[in-house]
Parts: sequence; C-alpha cells; structure tokens
Amino acid sequence: MENTLILGATGKTGRRIVRRLRAAGHSVRTASRSGSDVAVDLGDPATWPAALDGVTAVYLLEPVLQPVPDRDARIPKFVTEAASAGVRRLVLLSAHGVGEADDDHPLKSAERAVRGSGVGWTILRPDWFAQNFSESFWKPWVLSGTLAVPTGDGRTPFVDAEDIAEVAADSLTDDRHSGRIYQLTGPRAISFAEAAELIGKATGRTIRHVDVTAEAFAERLAANGVHPDAARMLAGLLEDIRDDRRATVSDGVESALGRPATPFEDYVAEAAAAGHWD
Repeated sequence: MENTLILGATGKTGRRIVRRLRAAGHSVRTASRSGSDVAVDLGDPATWPAALDGVTAVYLLEPVLQPVPDRDARIPKFVTEAASAGVRRLVLLSAHGVGEADDDHPLKSAERAVRGSGVGWTILRPDWFAQNFSESFWKPWVLSGTLAVPTGDGRTPFVDAEDIAEVAADSLTDDRHSGRIYQLTGPRAISFAEAAELIGKATGRTIRHVDVTAEAFAERLAANGVHPDAARMLAGLLEDIRDDRRATVSDGVESALGRPATPFEDYVAEAAAAGHWD
C-alpha cells in the first residue's frame, strides 16, 4: 500500500521528490489536479479521503500565485483531515520570509496548521528556484534574449529545485527532520544580470537583463493572461530583490543534507546540457 502522498506531483519539486523516493524503493502515491495516481483539489474536500487512505506521510504545497477562494483555510482543513486519517508526518513547501511576514502572508496559516497538527512536521522555506529560468516564469524571456524584471542590481541566492526535492524526500522518510524549519538557498547571492550572463555563456546566446518598473512588469504579465493579483504579487516579490532584502544566504541545505547547496553555475551547466534553452 502506498504510504507517501505527494501533492503537486507534476510540479517542479513534486516530480523530483517522486523520482527520488521511488528510486530509493519507497511506495509513493502521486496527486495533482490531473495526470497523477489520484486527482486532488485542495478546494474540494471530497477528493481528499481517497488520496489519504493508508498514507503515513504527505508533501504539501499551496500554489500562491494561482488565485483561489478561501486560500487561508485550504491547507489547515487538509492538515486536520490528514491527521485524522492517520498521517504521521507532514512536509510543507512554504516560502522565503514567511517566518518574518505579517499574518496576512498567504502561507502563514499553512505553516501554523502544520506546526499545530500534532504529528511530525518539517517546513521548507526556499528562495527563488533556479529552475524558473529553464522551466517556467523566465524561460520565454531567456529564449527571447531579454530578461525584463524589476530587480535592478539586487541579488538573491537562487536555490536548485533538486536540492529542495532532496531535502523534502529525506524529510518525508527520516524522523531526524521532525520539528525543523529549513531556509533553503543557493551558496551565494547573484543578480539577474549575472544569471543572464552565466546562462548566455553556457548556451552561446546573448541574454541581457533589463530593469523595469514593478508596474510595467505586472502589466506585461496581466497582458499575457496572468491574473492581475498574481502579477502584482510577483512584481512585489521581485522588488524585494531590488532592495537586497532577499540576498541572505542560509545553510539549510547543508544542515539538512550534510553537503553544500548546489551552485547556480552547476544548475546552468546541467540545464544547458539537457537542452532546456535549445
């Protein structure tokens, strides 16, 4: 019987966690809105019992850039049902800075629910994913040659999604991570201009970073189909980089895994070799 449930199993972290757990011989049940072992919608409690049946560990995440009703209650309600169903370990993908954020942060209630669940828990607070350059957000702009984001010369320690997945997989299967909050970053903070330069060198492309206002950035996203609220949220998060409020490097990866975090240069080399920017 499957005993580990992975929500968001088709996403950047979820599919990597599934791969690691299955390679290690663990039994895994994948869950997402479609394309997984079970269909789970955090907004539809009727989809939860079948997913949780026989499960002892759950990987949780809430896609904060997707506008949904009643967001603050979704994870807390799911956590309550999971604990009642016999789940003994929860691993939550949270976000950088939630611990210092005001109570209106969209992931604050999720963290509070996990910590108060009465079962073993681990919280992961990653910085910006390096894979955003090769799998989502910024890939089309990298391919266009112009990375237009409101970050100025600010820096951030992009974290490799493979590192996040390794910490998550270990946390789902090892009690030594219980009660831990891991701030996950790369080993050094770099600017978007440096990121563009490194990707350009690895691919032979000319890629430049162009600083724009947060308003212009949000308007561009909205014009391309992103919900205006999500566009403004993303623009605000990027402005934190401009002000170097996201430049702090943490030792969470090394603390959890006993090895240094993956450098951005290594991620770029692997992504280029895999053809992500071809």
